[in-house]
Amino acid sequence: MPPWSSFEPFLVSGLALGGVYALSGVGLVVLYRATGVLYLAFGAVGAMGAFLAYDVTPANTPVGWLGWVVCVAFCAVVTAGYGVIFGPPVAGRGTLVQAVSTLGLALVLFGVIDLVWSTSGGQSFTLTLPSDNYGFTAGGVQVNSTQITALVVGVLITAGTGAFLRYTRLGTAMRAMANDREITATLGVPVRRVEAAAWLGCGILAGVAGILLADMAALDDTTLTFTVVISSLAAALIGRLRSITVTFAAALVIGLIHDLITPITQISDYRDMTPFVLAAIALLVVSRGQVMTRSREEGS
Repeated sequence: MPPWSSFEPFLVSGLALGGVYALSGVGLVVLYRATGVLYLAFGAVGAMGAFLAYDVTPANTPVGWLGWVVCVAFCAVVTAGYGVIFGPPVAGRGTLVQAVSTLGLALVLFGVIDLVWSTSGGQSFTLTLPSDNYGFTAGGVQVNSTQITALVVGVLITAGTGAFLRYTRLGTAMRAMANDREITATLGVPVRRVEAAAWLGCGILAGVAGILLADMAALDDTTLTFTVVISSLAAALIGRLRSITVTFAAALVIGLIHDLITPITQISDYRDMTPFVLAAIALLVVSRGQVMTRSREEGS
C-alpha cells in the first residue's frame, strides 16, 4: 500500500473531478424530472463544444472568453434544439425509447468529432485554461485555480438548482411536471416552454462541464463523450434521478475514489469501473431497502 503522501495530490484532483460530475449529474436529474428523458448525449455535446472552443483559440494559448462563449452557446443551441424538435414526439413514449433517441444524437456527434478532429494520424489536441497557471500549495500539494473552480461551480450549481426548483415559479412547474405531466398541463402550465427551459439549462451545463473536463482530463472525444455521461449518470442513478443533493454527494465520491485508486498499481487499471461499481452497490442497497419495507408492510 502506498504511503498517504502518494494519495494527497489525487485527493485534490478527485474533488475537482467530482465537482464536474456533480454539475453534469444535476443537469441530467433536472432534465429527467422535467421531461422524463435521460439525456445520454450530454457528454458528446460537451465534447464537441470543447473541440469548437479549441478551434477558435489561438495555438498554444489558454481558452479565452470567446472559447467559452462558443462552447456553451453550441451546447445550449444543440440541446435546446433537440429538445424542441424531438422532445414532444418522444415525451409520451417509454423510457427506453427516450434514452435510445438521445443515444442516437450522441453517436452522431461522436462520429462528427472523430471525422473533423481525427487523431488517426497521431495528432493530439490540448485545451488549457488561464486558471491553470494560478493556485497555491497546501500541505505540500499544489492546487491550481481550475480545480478550485470545478469544485466551487459544482457546489454553486447544486445549491442554486435546489433553490431554483424550490422558490421560483419555473422551478415549481418543473417539479410539478416530474410528479404528473398531464395534470400539470391541465392546470394551465405551459409544458412546452418549461421543457424548453430545462433542455436549455442542461445544454449550458454540458458546455461548462465539457471545457472543465477537457482541461482537467484530456481533450479527447472518447474521454469527454463517455467519461462524463457514465460518471454523471451513475451519480444521478444513486440519487434515484430525483435528489440533486444525493447526486452531488455521489458525484464527489465517484471522483474521489476514481482518482484515489490511481497510486494503487495493483488496481489502478480498473479505476474506470468506479461509477459502475458504486451505482450497482447503491441500487442493490435501495432495492433491498424497498423489499424489506414491503415485507414489513405485508406482515403488518
